[in-house]
Amino acid sequence: MAAQISWHERAAKLRPRAQAFIDGRYVDALSGTTFDCLSPIDGRLLAKVASTDAADVDAAVASARAAFDKGSWSRMPPAQRKRVLLKFSELIRQHAEELALLETLDMGKPIADSTRIDIPAAARCIAWFAEAIDKVYDEVAPTGPEALALVTREPTGVVGAIVPWNFPLLMASWKLGPALATGNSVVLKPSEKSPLTAIRAAELAVEAGLPEGVLNVLPGFGQTAGKALALHMDVDCIAFTGSTATGRLMLQYSGQSNMKRVWLECGGKSPNIIMADYGDLDRAARASAFAIFFNQGEMCSAGSRLIVQDSVRDQVLEKIAAVGRELAPGDPLDPKTSLGAIVDETQLKTVMRYIEAGKSEGARVALGGRRVREESGGFYVEPTIFDQVKPQMRIAREEIFGPVLSAITFRTLDEALEIANSVIYGLAAAIWTRDINTAHRVARALRAGTVYVNCYDADDITVPFGGFKQSGNGRDKSLHALDKYVELKTTWIDLS
Repeated sequence: MAAQISWHERAAKLRPRAQAFIDGRYVDALSGTTFDCLSPIDGRLLAKVASTDAADVDAAVASARAAFDKGSWSRMPPAQRKRVLLKFSELIRQHAEELALLETLDMGKPIADSTRIDIPAAARCIAWFAEAIDKVYDEVAPTGPEALALVTREPTGVVGAIVPWNFPLLMASWKLGPALATGNSVVLKPSEKSPLTAIRAAELAVEAGLPEGVLNVLPGFGQTAGKALALHMDVDCIAFTGSTATGRLMLQYSGQSNMKRVWLECGGKSPNIIMADYGDLDRAARASAFAIFFNQGEMCSAGSRLIVQDSVRDQVLEKIAAVGRELAPGDPLDPKTSLGAIVDETQLKTVMRYIEAGKSEGARVALGGRRVREESGGFYVEPTIFDQVKPQMRIAREEIFGPVLSAITFRTLDEALEIANSVIYGLAAAIWTRDINTAHRVARALRAGTVYVNCYDADDITVPFGGFKQSGNGRDKSLHALDKYVELKTTWIDLS
């Protein structure tokens, strides 16, 4: 259906919501200030968005706390909460084309990805956690006959959710689904780089029946709105997805305020190990290409480190380069485009600085390495492959968040594992091999929250997602995500 739509015509008519959403209605920032929301596709002004700060955070948190204490959501029977969230999911589906267009205009990803992946996955996430509401039981402890000990899960209270710009609505849904399912109120701070779908989704949530004040959305900058939310004394939990550097700040803010729970999903520099014994190098190479080039490489779990056995190195790199040449950046509003725009000029400059750093450190550019489509007014980078990369180089150790692959050669499996585990991150990893013993050994040895075997970026809402080491703590998705937003209470009843 997406191929039959004139997305440019729709974009010309679109008038995005651009205010904050507090206590069930759209409002301007109390200061009256706004910031320009520009499209990375061509630099066009999409909207002047409310720029919230500490005063707006106070208002949103007060609204969320009042709603929580009132109990209109927190004490609503589970079956009723389930109905509301299922309706919310259905409204996301009904408005999928509008939300997909906002996502593409705001963030630069191809409209084909927004329509087929991001928005359907966001709707499914909300629906999945809605269905989980009345299927998770509390516990009775195995005490002696003279006591009854109950273990119950109670909502944490007010959750501050701070989400990134690379999958704007989907990352918000990963927080909203379990946080709302467990009865919390939420103050959502979307990235200033891509706030539009979160702002629109708040209205859909209230239309679905979510009581006023239960979901508030504060567009604004990290150093103002984000920091104020994380420091707020009446916020009980921060759920954050973003860079490792900002994640460290979240932990500091917790210690400086009320020791609020902090759950972090941070950066990655994921290793993708290809063994010579894996028979189908075409399949491995194609998956490896999409592991780094999908979403313009703006993905925390991107397979940005290709660790390839020396005897198949040349074959694998040429096959990945062939896929990269097919993925020339194009117009994100064209349904045939597979690689879109970098989110903004700041991120574009970051990516280009890393490309220059790779060259200066002695790595060889095997593909790409240039900014393209400058005449469009947008921000585009070619798929880029570095060969002859050493593990100590910056491009092999630091998260670039762009379509840049670093290829490192190894001889023995132990050498590959040493390279794979040598960075501060531990979000995802992959191993390609036909040897089942090797697969199990490597999966156990890799210090990563997700290990893919003979695939990359396989995904489902039923499995947890999160990292080891400085990639964060806690897990999004699956029933395990519910644990982040509840407190366990023991009630001991003396029956003697």
